[in-house]
Amino acid sequence: MKNWIKVIGLTCLLAGGLVNAEQEPETLAKQKIESMLRMSVSSVADSPVDGVLQVMTERGLFYVSSDGKYLLHGRIYNMDDGMRNETEEALVGVRKEGIAKFNDDVIEFKAKDEKYAITIFTDITCGYCRKLHNQIEEYNAMGITVRYLAFPRGGLGSKSHDDLVSIWCATDPQAAMTNAKAGGTVSAKECETSVAEQFAFAQQVGISATPSIIMADGTLEPGYRPPEQLLQLLASL
Repeated sequence: MKNWIKVIGLTCLLAGGLVNAEQEPETLAKQKIESMLRMSVSSVADSPVDGVLQVMTERGLFYVSSDGKYLLHGRIYNMDDGMRNETEEALVGVRKEGIAKFNDDVIEFKAKDEKYAITIFTDITCGYCRKLHNQIEEYNAMGITVRYLAFPRGGLGSKSHDDLVSIWCATDPQAAMTNAKAGGTVSAKECETSVAEQFAFAQQVGISATPSIIMADGTLEPGYRPPEQLLQLLASL
C-alpha cells in the first residue's frame, strides 16, 4: 500500500511539473537556452509579438516561442509605427543599466563645461577611433565628455586585448590612451581590470565594431561622428 502511495505521489509531482512548464513559459525558455545552448540567461520578458518571449543572454538578445520550441535571432520592426526597431528599444535599457556598472572603470576625457557625456567602445588599432581621439579637445571644448570602454577587435588574448589591458593598468591611463592612438608604443603592464567584462558586455548589447558611441539614454550610434555632427545629434535627443 505504501508503495502505491509513493507511486501516486511521484505521478502527481511529475504531472505538476508538466503543468507548471505550460503555465510558466519564461521558466521553460530559460531552462532550454541554458541547457541546450549553454548560455546564461539574465532576463526573460514578453516581446512585442504575441506568443514570443525576448531572452537576454550573455551572447545577446534572442527570441523564443512561448512553447519553448522555436529560437529566433534577429530584429523585430513595428510596421504600424514607422518601422520602429523594437529590438533596439529593448536593448536601450540594458545598455544604460550595464554601462553604469563600469563607471569606475572608464578612461575619461572630461569637458570643462560638461553638457553631454558619451561612452565609446574603442580599440587603439581602429583608424576611426584614432581619428576621433585626435579631435578629443574639440569634443571637450563643445562640452562633450568622452568616456572610453574597451573593445579589443582581435578578441580576448589578442595583442589588441593585451595592449588595452596595459593602458587600463597604466599609471596615467589618459596619457597612455593618447600615446597609443597616436601610434606610440604601449608599455606592457598587468593588473586586475574589467577589460574582458567590458568586451563581453559590448557583444551582449549589439556592438560588433569600433568606435561605437553609447548616449546617456542608452541609444547606440555606431561609427565615427565629427565633433559638430555629434554635438547636433546630442542636442536633438
